[in-house]
Amino acid sequence: MVRLKNDDSAYVGRYLAVVADGMGGHAGGNVASASTVLDLVHLDRGAHDDEPLTVLADEIQAANSLLSELVTTSPQLSGMGTTVTALLLHGNRFAFAHIGDSRAYRLKDGVFEQISIDHTFVQRLIDEGRLRPEEAEVHPHKNVLMRVLGDVDASPELDLATFEVEPGEKWLLCSDGLTAVLRDSDIENVLRGTSDLQRCVDTLVELTLSGGSPDNVTVAVLEIEEVPDDSPAADVPVSAPGAAGTESPAVALTERDPGDSEADDDEPARAELIRQDLSSRPHILVGAASLATETGQIPIVTKRSAERRAARLLTHKAPPGSEPAAPEQPEAAPKRRWIVPAFLALLAVLLAAVLWVGYTWTQTRYYVGSSDSNVAIYNGVSQSLGPIKLSSVTEQTDIPLDSLPEYQRNRVEGTIPAKDLLHAEQIVEDLRGTARINSCGPSAPATPVKATASPVPSPTASAGSTAAAQSAADPDNCGGRK
Repeated sequence: MVRLKNDDSAYVGRYLAVVADGMGGHAGGNVASASTVLDLVHLDRGAHDDEPLTVLADEIQAANSLLSELVTTSPQLSGMGTTVTALLLHGNRFAFAHIGDSRAYRLKDGVFEQISIDHTFVQRLIDEGRLRPEEAEVHPHKNVLMRVLGDVDASPELDLATFEVEPGEKWLLCSDGLTAVLRDSDIENVLRGTSDLQRCVDTLVELTLSGGSPDNVTVAVLEIEEVPDDSPAADVPVSAPGAAGTESPAVALTERDPGDSEADDDEPARAELIRQDLSSRPHILVGAASLATETGQIPIVTKRSAERRAARLLTHKAPPGSEPAAPEQPEAAPKRRWIVPAFLALLAVLLAAVLWVGYTWTQTRYYVGSSDSNVAIYNGVSQSLGPIKLSSVTEQTDIPLDSLPEYQRNRVEGTIPAKDLLHAEQIVEDLRGTARINSCGPSAPATPVKATASPVPSPTASAGSTAAAQSAADPDNCGGRK
């Protein structure tokens, strides 16, 4: 069975791989997954200003805030959410971030294992010894999620870890449409027995569909390749594409969501802007995110993604050597000399307009950070444009940083994005409560995500924050249901 509407989205590039499974009914699932994936694709580069794991976690939290913004402007999207499972390569390490019930598997040194942990109601019952794994398959609440991105939690807890990688190891990211039908042993057999990555994902998707999958199926398989130290990064191949979903372009969604009825003539231009940005790097994009960029049929996503890209012009410098040298221009005839000045003037006006739009956008942003060793609310974004700071302290609080647990203190020092001033004040109140609790005694340690150890890699592709999840006696109120 192939659904006419695909709520999954996935991206695989040279440094980044991410799978997202959206939920929220007819109007919201595809919007949530597409928006989140497209908000993360700019991370697909070899160098970052901060620790890659921190960068990945912060960007996922920012994507979560943007989902809340979308719900504010389009109330019919209320209740939408998405899972996220992502890998970011830096040197010989993978930064790993996960929330929801999509999964990450690894095949390394002959050992196949599930790296991610399902954030579901039944998995919690299993962990507490109240349910056997075989009983979970038929449990009436097996699809209830305890943690997702969306408009429910301002700062959802992510599972975060760093893994050393070695040439030859394989990773598989998938939505729960795959694991709802295939056992782990089936997935392992295909991953071990198929060297061609595209054939591997095609086989897994075909097996799932033939097994009667009740959900969309999206699979991404990666293999680590060793690259010589003197090999230019731009020459590293992204070979044997192997990210896949249940949709082919021929079966792409043709309906429009209720929130898209006000789309205007700018949508094709916005979609083209995103396509041009993506075309600058080798990648595979599938599912709802691909639909949004290729057809513009999810305009609320393309509009927001285009705005985000304009804002990044203010806060990110192009890498050295990335600007092509301007070709020499032949001398123009005297009577045509007005063309060059007029063109340059028009270009300057357009650039000024883009910069003004980006700057105006930054001044609608708020975040929580540190000031004079206390928690503070800032207006703007945490980056600077040369000597010009793009933020200022709006409210200085009396919450000392050293009164917070280490994790929350690190989050504040790294800045916590907020969708508006009211949201920022809510985050501050949450931190105040955490500081009060922390002063009463140490909190229970979080369960670490398993990591391992090893050289200089590059992935071959085929196509967190932390606040304890709230348990609930009533599973229907435990989070998102897909």
